[in-house]
Amino acid sequence: MYKYFHKYNGIFSKFNYLRVFSMLIAVFLIPAMGSSRAMAQQSQEHVEYIKRYKDIALKHQKKYGIPASITLAQGLLESNAGRSRLATEANNHFGIKCGGDWEGETISHKAESGNECFRKYDKAEDSFRDHALFLKRKRYEPLFKHKVTDYKKWAKALRKCGYATDSKYPDKLISLIERYDLQRITKKGK
Repeated sequence: MYKYFHKYNGIFSKFNYLRVFSMLIAVFLIPAMGSSRAMAQQSQEHVEYIKRYKDIALKHQKKYGIPASITLAQGLLESNAGRSRLATEANNHFGIKCGGDWEGETISHKAESGNECFRKYDKAEDSFRDHALFLKRKRYEPLFKHKVTDYKKWAKALRKCGYATDSKYPDKLISLIERYDLQRITKKGK
């Protein structure tokens, strides 16, 4: 193959061929190694988040009928595993906005349509409880027609009920549930 490249345009002499090959390694392989380290770190942060909040999610599954796997996946996604500004400054792990009936503390945060009012909690556990109560509203009744173990239907129904505007929201939740085997926590609570 080398002789054909050399014959037609001369740019692939042995020296140039090795130089091009080295550049390809530098451009594609080295950045990939860095991103895999970042993914491993991110994964560890996700694992820590799950360990920290799984008991709360399980408690709410038993009390409110919301799958622990869904609660944890939403918390992971909405709060960036507890690292988002809303999670760190307001203990708001689910991006719940103030709404007309909210009487607690608030925080202003940039959202899709500019700065918006979000609920602020004293502790993360309050955010998880409020999330469960939020899903018990009439708007989300269709969720509870699905079995607590059917996370795929729950994820898709959340989107249909208007919880998120992102069309990929169900896929993101399902991916997190499967990647971290969050179903094992849901099944533990049955």
